[in-house]
Amino acid sequence: MNRAERTKWEEKANEILDKIRPYIQHDGGDCELLGIDEEGIAYVTFLGACAGCMMAGEDFSTGIRLLLLDEFPELKEVVLVG
Repeated sequence: MNRAERTKWEEKANEILDKIRPYIQHDGGDCELLGIDEEGIAYVTFLGACAGCMMAGEDFSTGIRLLLLDEFPELKEVVLVG
């Protein structure tokens, strides 16, 4: 995947994250796409109140990860960092 294609993928992933971001921000947190590698794996992290929260892993697995994979099937995987 070249840089231009990766940039388009990252823009699409961020548009999807923007759908769920208000719910995360309501609890004092946020999520950030760190990037997508050449294999199509997206890396996401939590910020603010969500960073280190005991529910972050479950919220990621049942929310963010599934949303991204469902709405962006070209992604191979979504990984939580941090």
